[in-house]
Amino acid sequence: MAAVIDLFSRKVVSWSMKAEMTAQLVTDARMMAIWRRGKPDALLYHSDRGSQYTSEQFQRLMADDAAMESVFSLLKTERFGRKVSRTRDAARADDFDYIERFYSTVRRHSTIGCLSPVEFERKVGLA
Repeated sequence: MAAVIDLFSRKVVSWSMKAEMTAQLVTDARMMAIWRRGKPDALLYHSDRGSQYTSEQFQRLMADDAAMESVFSLLKTERFGRKVSRTRDAARADDFDYIERFYSTVRRHSTIGCLSPVEFERKVGLA
């Protein structure tokens, strides 16, 4: 899985999940972020330095590389723990549910006044 979050609101802007860790995986997540938020030059991006992030295909999309918190540890701790999905489609559905229906809309973040990312964006006039 690859994901892009908004550092200001902590909202997961985009994500992609594939069977293989390829340049296409991270490129898809980046393109979804641009599609959802527009202005690719205004997006800050941080990678985990995996080979897919250093690929020529992905680097062509990048203008900046800045720090960003990872949602993956929360996904693992809050959602899955020791749960094993039977199929990749089941894992994808669980990821979708956590990111789109809980993390960005319900989960409260101390860095943004104990609001959910969606509530925070609405409060500051971004939504």
